[in-house]
Formats: sequence, C-alpha cells, structure tokens
Amino acid sequence: MQWRGRRQSTNVDDQRGRGGVGPMAFKGGIGTIAIVLVISLITGENPLRLLSQMQTQEPATEQSAPYQASPEEQELAQFVTVVLGSTEDVWHKLISDYREPTLTMFTEAVNSGCGQATSSVGPFYCSQDERLYIDLSFYDELKNRFGAPGDFAQAYVIAHEVGHHVQHLMGITDKVHAQRERLSEAEYNRLSVRLELQADFLAGVWAHHADAMDKILDPGDIDEALNAASAIGDDRLQKQAQGQVVPDSFTHGTSEQRMRWFKKGFETGDVDQGDTFNTTNL
Repeated sequence: MQWRGRRQSTNVDDQRGRGGVGPMAFKGGIGTIAIVLVISLITGENPLRLLSQMQTQEPATEQSAPYQASPEEQELAQFVTVVLGSTEDVWHKLISDYREPTLTMFTEAVNSGCGQATSSVGPFYCSQDERLYIDLSFYDELKNRFGAPGDFAQAYVIAHEVGHHVQHLMGITDKVHAQRERLSEAEYNRLSVRLELQADFLAGVWAHHADAMDKILDPGDIDEALNAASAIGDDRLQKQAQGQVVPDSFTHGTSEQRMRWFKKGFETGDVDQGDTFNTTNL
C-alpha cells in the first residue's frame, strides 16, 4: 500500500501506556475465550455487553514510566492515522455531511463510551462516543494467529470499523440494535451477520475510491484484504476453535461471504449496492 508521506488524520487519541482498566479475569473456560475472539474481530456492535457478563475486574495500576513504543510500533501508529485520514477523504466525498470519528490507540485496556475493554476484545467501534478502538498488538495476532499479513490487511481492519461508523451515521446500527429484545438469539445473530457484511462492503467501497483518488494500491493489496476477510469468517474461526461449525451462532458471516461483500464494494464503489438487509443472497 502506498501510504508513506500522505496526510495523517488529526482525529487520533493516543492512550497507549495509560492502562484504562485493570486486568479482567474470564469466568468461562476455553470455550468462552474462543467466543470472545470471534466477537472481538471487527464487530459492528458493542461486544462489551457480553464481556461484562463473563469477566471480573481488578483495579487499574499506575503506569510507572512513560510509555515507550518501539520504532516498529510507532511506524504502525503512523500507518493507521494515514488510513484513517484516507477514510475521511473518501467518506466526505460520498456523504455530504459526514462526521469524522476518532481513533483511540491503547495498550492492554481502555475505557470507552460502550464500557471497559481489554485488548482481548480486539478492534471495535463504539457508536456511543463515535470512536474506533485498537490495540496495535492486534496486528501481530492478525498476522501470526490468523495468517493474514500485509499492510492492506491492516488497512482493511480500520476501514471495516469506519464502515460501522458510516452505518451509525445512516441510522442502520440503531435499527439493528433495537431488534435485540424482540428477536431470538439465532434471529438476532442473522441480523448481526448482515450488519457485518455491509461493513465489509463499505470497506471495499473505501478501497475503490481511495485508489481512484490517490493511487494507494500495490499489486496484491486486494488479495491481502480478501485473505484477512477469509481468515476471520465465523465458519473458519469456529472450526479452528472448537472443531465444528454452528451456523446459528454466526455473528459476522462466513469467509466466503466476507470476501464476496468486500470485493463487491471494491468493484462497484457504489454505496447503494450494499443493502445486505434486503437480499436473499448473502
């Protein structure tokens, strides 16, 4: 990805090293942790409601010395601010009254408008405070645990979370969340899948317009994003974690679905073609 020397967003809150909350202990076992991993990977709703039911909290500890990031981490921090800046440029072009979100970088734990979270939650978007949250160590997990290396795979993560912000601005997120109490768990999960696939589509729309505007793509970049989308499909994650697949528990979509909707967004660049809620072909 051609990102060096490009504009960095100023909508960044660097909380690395502050330790927003103390360590949290999970009440469940290995199965619980597996569920948390599935939830944490690029989510469009607040995963903290579920986490709050599965963990206990210990007091935060003071940071004894100023946080010192490695040169590699500092470069990664610059990278995500450039990607965020690119999403701002694209969505201002596509949405006349676009309101920019803030990206919060943290280490280990953070206080958000949706509650308290540790790094195990992974990157997430909170509509309550219109912020994206990420511990940059997640990218090591993406590369080493899930086999999705590459800078454009990393950019896809940010673009997906910004896609959830776009859904929030459009009123889609609130409509989905309003259904939680009246639907069964399986029914609500199916609705959540549609929300996630639309965010994948919107990430593809960003890639389409960002490349048209600034020529950001290198050969193989789209393959990196598709590989990341595949790596975090519900079917693949469940198979790895528990050896079997339970479709009624899907909350994000299969690997094939996630790749297909991102690709559709990239190929069309047309927001109007991403209505995942009124199609029978997910």
